[in-house]
Amino acid sequence: MIDLTSNKQTLEKNVRKAKEKGVIIPTFAQMKDPSLIPESIKTRLKPVGLWDIDPVNLFRISWKNEPKTSGGLYGGPNFIELPSKLTGVEARIICMAGKFFPTGCHKVGASFGCLVPRLVTGQFDAVSQKAVWPSTGNYCRGGAFNSKLLAVDSVAVLPEGMSRERFDWLKTVAAEIIATPGTESNVKEIFDKTHELKATRGDVLVFNQFEEMGNYLWHYHVTGSAIAEAFESIKGTDGAFAGVCFTSGSAGTLAGGDYLKQRYPLSKIAAGEALQCPTLLNNGFGAHRLEGIGDKHVPWVHNVKNTDMVIAVDDHDAMAILRLFNEDAGREYLIKEVGLTCEQADALALMGISGISNMLCAVKFAKYYELTSKDVVATVLTDSMDMYRSRLEELRQEAGEYRTVNAAADFAASLKGEGTDNIQELTYIDRKRIHNLKYFTWVEQQGRTAEELNDQWYHQEKSFLGVQKQAEEIDALITEFNERTGLIR
Repeated sequence: MIDLTSNKQTLEKNVRKAKEKGVIIPTFAQMKDPSLIPESIKTRLKPVGLWDIDPVNLFRISWKNEPKTSGGLYGGPNFIELPSKLTGVEARIICMAGKFFPTGCHKVGASFGCLVPRLVTGQFDAVSQKAVWPSTGNYCRGGAFNSKLLAVDSVAVLPEGMSRERFDWLKTVAAEIIATPGTESNVKEIFDKTHELKATRGDVLVFNQFEEMGNYLWHYHVTGSAIAEAFESIKGTDGAFAGVCFTSGSAGTLAGGDYLKQRYPLSKIAAGEALQCPTLLNNGFGAHRLEGIGDKHVPWVHNVKNTDMVIAVDDHDAMAILRLFNEDAGREYLIKEVGLTCEQADALALMGISGISNMLCAVKFAKYYELTSKDVVATVLTDSMDMYRSRLEELRQEAGEYRTVNAAADFAASLKGEGTDNIQELTYIDRKRIHNLKYFTWVEQQGRTAEELNDQWYHQEKSFLGVQKQAEEIDALITEFNERTGLIR
């Protein structure tokens, strides 16, 4: 569970700094339901841009922002429903849109869930320490952004092979940027660097999304409830919630599946990964191009015991669809030949590479279970195409001009032709096998104990079920912190 022990001396320093910098912190309840946000905060938000470095943008860590780049307030959850003529399945697939978070990605929520409990208990010193954000891209962006808003210095740690857009933006907000060897699948190299930082520097505290239960807690409460609200808004009189499909980056989003399974007990949770690195499916390894997905290990925050299925997606399909959705010839083909409206075609730019992978998982899931038009499958679009323009240019240089014939081939093979291969329904023993893989990363390498690992399986009231109940306690600490700064008044 999340340690909420208070350090009163450091907490007092944090309160003084927050007061000096004008920092007011939202609660989990407010991120779930923005109607709880004070009118004074909403008034302050109106002239502020979605990406502006302004502490008030902490109150835009929500799935319910108006889809505007500046001055927006709140509405319903941001999502799109994909037409069956595109997906090739009868099931209704809804995709939560991460573009309308600050930084254009929902990882600001996960990083908030990790940092704020340490800040409002005084376990993290906002004056003398730097927050270290290790990830393969979006999480360190979210962490660096939140740090800036919370008046905290940050260190971003990510692989050197990630997209240029990530590095260019990080230079504007992070105090330090450390590029580690490799690309998307080189997670261990990130861990090695954080070990080095902890051993050699006394001024840092590492917020590892793969093990921080604040990541799990934020997605359980905020993402899970937003998906449920989106489903309820479109289900009609006979709609059934079939399940969620999320590729396993840090596995935090899968916590939303735990929330939804409790609310809709017949639903299922599918975890996706890259076929080129089938860690969950086949205890495998390798490199791939699905940015936003970590691999070669099982995240500590993944509640494997509650996962029903593993789905592997070929990165060739994801990259082909990236071009299909975003090249002029592809967009024209989707409108003229597939029958999408211009609005539907435009909405496909809400998908980044991991979002496309999530969509493919949902298509495979729907085909495997032979879902009908009464069934709804949900997934998330972590970020949008805005983060991958350089990747599109690289694909053009690699494969040449994109023509109508390419669009037709990619649509037929990589989307409509998506099959039910590389899928495994998990038995009890299968789940335990995957869960036990955590031992090699977290016990042997990262200092966790075998007892903690067994508690995740046999005594979930000490781990996942216990964490789920901590939001109210953290909200009380946030409220007290805000009252002590005096700014909320």
